[in-house]
Amino acid sequence: MNKNQTLEAIQNARKAHLSQMDKIVTAMDGNQVDNPTVLNKTQCEFGKWLYADENHLQEILGALFFNNLETIHAKWHMEYSRLFDIFFKNQKKGLFSKFFRKSKVDPMELDKAKLYYTELSATTAELLKNLGSCERRVNAMNESKFH
Repeated sequence: MNKNQTLEAIQNARKAHLSQMDKIVTAMDGNQVDNPTVLNKTQCEFGKWLYADENHLQEILGALFFNNLETIHAKWHMEYSRLFDIFFKNQKKGLFSKFFRKSKVDPMELDKAKLYYTELSATTAELLKNLGSCERRVNAMNESKFH
């Protein structure tokens, strides 16, 4: 990846995580989400980018920046798994749910989900902050550092 591609990938990673948060809000509002974010941290859009060999991200960012991203991303998925269990694990695929697009969640579970979402929002903010640091680092780098 060259410098511009790396910067674009970081911006896309930011957008992917914001989109994942939007899906959770959609579910909390009682609406069905057709493609919930996967639980596996290497299989979500962000994880595919983070762990792709061809982008040499660890080499470009350096171990400290890469490890920070990796740690926060893993934390995000651990926190997200609690919300996944509430909203998506047993998602109904029946005929009526397709028509009405509403998903019933127990009110107690919804209260828990709101708490979990608050925690996940803080982790997301931390992840986005780190992505911003990575973006500034890449911007400051000479083009010769890229393959």
